[in-house]
Amino acid sequence: SHSLSDISVLCSYVHLQKLELPHNKIQLSCVSHMPYLVVLDASYNEISNFFEFQPPKNLKEVNFSHNRMTKMRDLSAYASLTKLVLDNSFSEISGLEQCCRLTHLSLAHNKISRISGLGGLPLTHICLKIEGLEHLKSLQVLDLSQNRITSLSGLENLHLLGSLNLEKNLQVSEIQECKHIHDLLLLRDLSLVENPVQEQPDYKLAVIFLLQHLTVLDQEAVTVEEKVSSVNMYDPPMDVVAARDHITHLVYQLMQPQVLYETLPSADSPYPMLVLTGPRGCGKRELTHRLCQEFNEYFAYISHTTRGPYFGEENGLDYHFVSEEAFQSMIHTGKFIQTIQYGGHSYGLTRDAVEDVAREGLACCVHMELEGVFSLKKTYFEPRYILLIPTQAEKYIGHLKARGLYTQAQMDAAVSRIELYANTNRQRPGFFDNVIPDWEDAYKTLRQAVKEYLLLEEQEEGENNNRASPDNTSTELASIRRREQLVREAIVGKSPGVYSQLFKSDDSRASSALSVPSSAGAFSDLAADQLAAAVSPCSDRRPGSNVKPILPPIPTGR
Repeated sequence: SHSLSDISVLCSYVHLQKLELPHNKIQLSCVSHMPYLVVLDASYNEISNFFEFQPPKNLKEVNFSHNRMTKMRDLSAYASLTKLVLDNSFSEISGLEQCCRLTHLSLAHNKISRISGLGGLPLTHICLKIEGLEHLKSLQVLDLSQNRITSLSGLENLHLLGSLNLEKNLQVSEIQECKHIHDLLLLRDLSLVENPVQEQPDYKLAVIFLLQHLTVLDQEAVTVEEKVSSVNMYDPPMDVVAARDHITHLVYQLMQPQVLYETLPSADSPYPMLVLTGPRGCGKRELTHRLCQEFNEYFAYISHTTRGPYFGEENGLDYHFVSEEAFQSMIHTGKFIQTIQYGGHSYGLTRDAVEDVAREGLACCVHMELEGVFSLKKTYFEPRYILLIPTQAEKYIGHLKARGLYTQAQMDAAVSRIELYANTNRQRPGFFDNVIPDWEDAYKTLRQAVKEYLLLEEQEEGENNNRASPDNTSTELASIRRREQLVREAIVGKSPGVYSQLFKSDDSRASSALSVPSSAGAFSDLAADQLAAAVSPCSDRRPGSNVKPILPPIPTGR
């Protein structure tokens, strides 16, 4: 690089094999006197004539990049060429048909509109590099077909691009390359015909999912059904996930021998269940245990998981901890009512666990993530759902850190899900029966809600009234005992719906009275029921003669 313009002195160097003179202002007439030349680098000069010298018989490598050449000529006399660099000079490539040894060809930074005569060459490397596309802000149509493009990087800023043709590139093999054009919201037409990426599983749905604004893919119109299917496959709504989960377990259950369950649905008295839900670390597990300890005559706790126990957790008490293989086996044998995947682990509620609790005359109390709630709502169970949602993010994060159980990524994911729970509550009125936002008084509020569900306050008031009114007649006492007996029998599944007896209309009472022979007979039945209740043995965990009512009936339409 000495701004040389005259190199005629080199004409006497007839045995020269390598000549490198970049960044000068030379002409190459002297090369005609170098028959043994092998390598020639004349890049960044002002050469206007293309190969205007006698061809050295062994010339293999030539670099003519960044000169003033505009037109190529026939190079059949240069049969030894193996590498040719012609960057930033030409608009049309021709004359290379007889270069039978050419393996490396670089045509970067050109304005090439046509390439011909390369079909019979042994090319292994070709560079058609186009840089600077990111600066073409007004570009709307881009045709890069029949190249060897491997990446779509560099197209991110072409926000007006509406059509992109990448046909027959043979190098675009990864669907993730579409992430580079994900934010081009005006892109409507994309063609990846005859690219290896088309061999990827579910290629079309994957591309449509990444580029939801496409209307034409591979010269075919994108349908609404394909867009919906792509979302359902790669980012399904919770309703879809829940429906798939429910269908899976229902099919596997139907493949097993059928039995009668203690928790079969009833029109007026569904099996009582209580479900606590909320983001990870919100305290739902601890609150569930406290409820089951305080209200141990009403609730029992059950659930399965494939994750390992945290410090202090016990198998069979906090969870039933099982391996992933055992969990999958339980799915395939129809054991589960619902399952979810969260944090890389599986969680589920089994039919047998619910039945074991029901046989003891207890209600089921569980906690789960929001996905589990959606799945459980697909079953015939009608639990009461209580949402525990942190309202102070900083305090919630501090609580997660204090527990020392979660990584930073897990804590970030948990915090991000707060809005998911809040949106579900806002967008689906009545989806949750109670929402408890107060962290400090969560159990106090939960306890009060449970007492209202169990009608414990009404019973306590009734007992106080009974003590204050010792003059109750024998008929009134018999009626009270009759109601208590019906409640106890209903929770263990030994009588028709208790609520059909407690909440009958006047007409139904009148019609049922017609079937009673006399009032004396009715009173004798009440006395017999009272005596049977007095002598019937009770389990230690089952409500006794002073049994509390179970959850009130679910309103119609839930």
